[in-house]
Amino acid sequence: MSNKNKELMNDIITNCKIKNGFGPGVQPAAATSPTKRPLSPDHPNPALPITETPSPAMNRMGWALRTLLVVDNSSCLKDRKVSGKLIRKCAPGTELVDWLVNLAPIVHTRAQAAGMWQALLEEGVLTHVNKEQPFKDKCFLYRFRLDEEGGAPAAGIPQAEDLSAANEHIREALSALFQRGPDATLRMILRKPSHERTPEELELVFEELVHIAALSHLSTSIKRELSSIIVFEAHAQAGTILFNQGDEGRSWYILLKGSVDVVIHGKGTVATLKTGDDFGKLALINDAPRAATIVLKENNCHLLRVDKEHFNRILRDVEANTLRLQEHGKDVLVLERVAKQRGQHSAFKYTVMSGTPAKMLEHLLETRLGQSVSGMDPFLDDFLLTHIVFMPVVQLVDELANYFHCDAHEEAQTPEDREYIINFKKRVIQFMQKWVMAVRHAAFEEPSVCDFIEDLAAEVEADPDLNEETSIIHNVLTQMARYQEDRNQNAGQKWKLPTNGQPICLFSGNATPSKTVIRPDDDIIFRVYCADHTYCTLRFPMHTTAELIKACAADKLQLNRGPDDLCLVEVKSNGERSVFKDNDVSIPTGLTLNGRLFVSVKDHLDALTQLPEQECPTEGVDIDLEILSTKELAYHITIFEWDLFWAVHEYELLYHTFGRHHFGKITANLDVFLRRFNEVQYWIVTELVSTQSLSKRVGLVRKFIKLAAYCKEYQNLNAFFAIVMGLSNMAVTRLHQTWEKIPSKFRKIFQEFEALIDPSRNHRAYRVFVGKLQPPLIPFMPLLLKDMTFAHEGNKTSLDGLVNFEKMHMMAQTMRTIRFCRSRSLGLEPPSPKSEGEVRSYISSFRVIDNQRVLTAMSQKVEPTRKLN
Repeated sequence: MSNKNKELMNDIITNCKIKNGFGPGVQPAAATSPTKRPLSPDHPNPALPITETPSPAMNRMGWALRTLLVVDNSSCLKDRKVSGKLIRKCAPGTELVDWLVNLAPIVHTRAQAAGMWQALLEEGVLTHVNKEQPFKDKCFLYRFRLDEEGGAPAAGIPQAEDLSAANEHIREALSALFQRGPDATLRMILRKPSHERTPEELELVFEELVHIAALSHLSTSIKRELSSIIVFEAHAQAGTILFNQGDEGRSWYILLKGSVDVVIHGKGTVATLKTGDDFGKLALINDAPRAATIVLKENNCHLLRVDKEHFNRILRDVEANTLRLQEHGKDVLVLERVAKQRGQHSAFKYTVMSGTPAKMLEHLLETRLGQSVSGMDPFLDDFLLTHIVFMPVVQLVDELANYFHCDAHEEAQTPEDREYIINFKKRVIQFMQKWVMAVRHAAFEEPSVCDFIEDLAAEVEADPDLNEETSIIHNVLTQMARYQEDRNQNAGQKWKLPTNGQPICLFSGNATPSKTVIRPDDDIIFRVYCADHTYCTLRFPMHTTAELIKACAADKLQLNRGPDDLCLVEVKSNGERSVFKDNDVSIPTGLTLNGRLFVSVKDHLDALTQLPEQECPTEGVDIDLEILSTKELAYHITIFEWDLFWAVHEYELLYHTFGRHHFGKITANLDVFLRRFNEVQYWIVTELVSTQSLSKRVGLVRKFIKLAAYCKEYQNLNAFFAIVMGLSNMAVTRLHQTWEKIPSKFRKIFQEFEALIDPSRNHRAYRVFVGKLQPPLIPFMPLLLKDMTFAHEGNKTSLDGLVNFEKMHMMAQTMRTIRFCRSRSLGLEPPSPKSEGEVRSYISSFRVIDNQRVLTAMSQKVEPTRKLN
């Protein structure tokens, strides 16, 4: 293994058989000096709390749950004899789970309820009677801290006011406990010894590790190995010393919560590390003593730890499982043995980690295509979806042509040679079929591909040895002909960016804009302003560069400056300015809802101000929302957004992530879909803060909560997120008089929705929910783009001169999500129409203000801030 790779692997370690410093082992920090933690076992006891005392919020939640349990006549909380000893007010885990599932409508599974009890247990509000078990949905007995010997005296039967207070508190706080459950479950798993973690638990840990930036450079198989040995540790007291300068390096740490000071003798504190940072690897990489002392800066710090002996084992395994192919003394392909996962049957023993583009293509043709191959792995699909990053289409076509014509210079051929050549030709034809299936019309947009397909067809028909491939190449030709026919039918499409900032709309060309893809050579009409708010109207193809738009606008507006002195700028409704690169394309579709394009002298950007109308609502159909059926509204929103989603090609995610200018490709369809998300979100806010009547606002909030519920039912999660985020906007949440009049039933539903869009643990709640759905569905697109950005920024595209194919695999996984969501056509049953035409025109152009300052001011006008007495 190369030294560079050893360093990358060594990134995975640092100190300790010294434990997790929580519980009775850690003493409070003295005021004058930090506390050194004592030696302790490798693994914490998952049955013990991770804090010295419960937080006030969890203490009160425990009190409320205990109060309700005590007054419940059928309660499982009873005095029981265990081994001859009387245990006050304890209950089996199974019965506590039953009770909580029946109590809370947001709790749908036993696992969720168990997680909520574990959240109470890890703060010491609840405990196992012998302090030997974390919370389990089994017949182990648990009791509240209040009822323990030595605790506060057990209260008698709660009074009526206690019961009322407990009921009131539970309503407000259960969703917070529900959100804490998954984190508590994960921490409990990470405190278990390796051999006690089940396959399901290991998968849960692995999914978390995938999204930790400090581990992003490690391969998937290493992260799977880490799932079984990485340990959670918590430290209750600020001032605790994790390790001292000069100590032996034994583990590597990742900070999950809190902060630590890095202290060096004679220099004092040289740095403060925060959540997400890792430390402790230098001593391992250099096999040297610790170069600094690490002191906890806050109470209740959470860390992940990997110990040295486990790392050494992983390193040996990786070295043994890595295969390097070299040419002229240099690596050209790095393969890693596939770790067999339960229930998976891969036909391939090795997966590609990195390689040169040409060698990866050769390996793909030799191993993933051909009659003898039965079984698939993601390598072929990953390559087809991401090759444009590392192997442009023209280069790929040239390589394929070389493989197909490998016999061109050979005069005499043995039968064996001929068989080898024919097999390779067959593989190239199969590759073309797979390519067209994977990327659809994107393959036909390149003239070199169309020419190559026609050449292949001619050669296949002329070669009797390729008779079986005739139907394959004819199928590809048929698809190409359909694409070209569709392209000709939609030639000359024209789009318009209306002056009032509404969504991009088709104004001529296709009579039915449904499922119309915006193409690079479609024209778009838009305005460009200059500093004095005069403007010119331009018409250009979508793929026109910012440089050309800038030059043309400057000429029309008579700005007598050279192109190098000018720039093209978006001025947003809040006055913020965003400068475009000269080689940027699809500029008009990328503007924010109320953004405007300006051309400006570079030195005068500060003089640019927004137009007065940018702070006003965009023009829309004026209609009374109260008369519209909520279900019909959700139905038409979903149909409208499905058409926008359908037009987005997976490649647009790559163009967006790496930058359109790198490819010279438009992202117009993705731009419009993202624009729609913001439009729905701000439509909610605009409607509410524009409504003067309190009773009408209350009715609107209820309508929007029902609208979110219908969008969720229709599996339009993009609109669902937009609606809930609109209702969560600070201009809406501050409307206390409105929210006070919302029935508790609707508030509970909204709390559930907020829990589903909660971004903690990398949107864990949403990911679990969407993982159970079947297509068709419209996903929350901003999260997919976040995943693409994480894979891009957290992983180098090239490692030691080779394409980092692990990165390509991560990106292809996200792109496959889009394909999966659209793998079945949308076939919703329309609700009984009441005002179909009105609804359709209304939802296509909402009235929207996207300036937060204006929205907040409007909110304060309809409900002034209450003055405290």
